[in-house]
Amino acid sequence: MSFFNNLGRSMTRSQRGPKRSPTPTSAPIPRRTRSRPPLYLCNPFVEAALVKGNFKTIVMLPKYVDIMEWVAVNIFDFYTNLNEFYGVITECCTQQACPPWLRGHRALNYTWINQERKSVHLPAPTYIDYVMTWVQNLLDDENVFPTKSGHDFPPSFPSTVKHVYRQLLRVFAHIYHAHYTQLLHLRSEPHFNSLFAHFLAFGREYELLEVKDVKGSSSAPVGVGLLWEKWKEMGLLES
Repeated sequence: MSFFNNLGRSMTRSQRGPKRSPTPTSAPIPRRTRSRPPLYLCNPFVEAALVKGNFKTIVMLPKYVDIMEWVAVNIFDFYTNLNEFYGVITECCTQQACPPWLRGHRALNYTWINQERKSVHLPAPTYIDYVMTWVQNLLDDENVFPTKSGHDFPPSFPSTVKHVYRQLLRVFAHIYHAHYTQLLHLRSEPHFNSLFAHFLAFGREYELLEVKDVKGSSSAPVGVGLLWEKWKEMGLLES
């Protein structure tokens, strides 16, 4: 099913939380460079989940539901849940623990376009705060995510939500790369794995994510791309 071949109408959605704030540019997803696999790719953690079976049935468009509305509601839910997870581990995500450059690895670098339209390097916590603020402001904007009856989604909505999806993917990737140990200590890995698998399944179903966004290049694979492949082998995600 192609999300971009559909036009929609608005429906009422729930109230959103407090605001946050600027605009992201592309940033590489953190990837592992060591030969030893990260914990999230190892048993039993890679199999930890709240949902058993394939996520395809969860992401299918319900009957009589407008596709624009379905995408908007799910993006709001993904953002809200991811924000809550990040809030739990945020005290461990500091500029000292997650600087712009870690041991000289370019893979851990995040960039942002500032008010002067210049690209600046940011530590992960600053970058993530900017991303979550930017997404929150979009969700609060009636011109982008209409909540009132009779207000249509703008023509730019498909491209906007694709951009949002890529930014949220980078936040997921950072948590897996740098803070999965904290999730294990909290025994939250089944919840986080299920949320991310749902996010990936939904993104692929409605063309919000491209394979290259998740997997990276063949010469520089991304850690969460390997997780995606593993879950496909396990039957959680569609091939």
